[in-house]
Amino acid sequence: MSEIISVALITILAVISPGADFAMVTRNSYLYGRKTGLLTALGIGLGVQVHVLYTMIGVGLIIATQPSLFLLLKIVGAAYLIFIGYQTFVSKPVEVNTLDDTGQSIDNLKALKVGFFTNALNPKTTLFVLSTYSQIVSSSTSLLQQYSYGLFMSFAHWVWFALVCLCFSSPQLRSKMLNHQKPINQTIGGILTALGGLLAISSIAH
Repeated sequence: MSEIISVALITILAVISPGADFAMVTRNSYLYGRKTGLLTALGIGLGVQVHVLYTMIGVGLIIATQPSLFLLLKIVGAAYLIFIGYQTFVSKPVEVNTLDDTGQSIDNLKALKVGFFTNALNPKTTLFVLSTYSQIVSSSTSLLQQYSYGLFMSFAHWVWFALVCLCFSSPQLRSKMLNHQKPINQTIGGILTALGGLLAISSIAH
């Protein structure tokens, strides 16, 4: 029971901490509407499974003990954040219906993929999953129970970012944000680019 409680608490604290996932859901929710935001949140939840699966089959241990592999993951993740951040920063205001999703200008698959890759390439999630499994899950924990922890992690990510989406896609808030797209896009783009830059610097420094 203590193992379950520990996984739940660590997951909740990790999920609600601000980061690239939060910025991406906020961006897609206010720009393209609730459906796109929810799909982005779903993509983030699915991205968690990448970390869970390679941790469970032992690849996570290799990544943890081979600095060059983890460095590669960090560089790819940093480059992706910088790329999306730059795109957001220089993007032109979009014409979007402020009350529903009829003005959605990116397709469902792209929204899902953006969320998926934002999380799957996020070293923060890598460290979170690796540390949780290595510090809390014991050798006596069955594979079924281990994977159930992974499913809970994905579900918690989806629920939290779905709530973030519902907030930033609400008609009133979304309408106000759409009227100030340029500064908001520049702020979100700057945050994503800065996160990528800090990740790159941290990778080089270590």
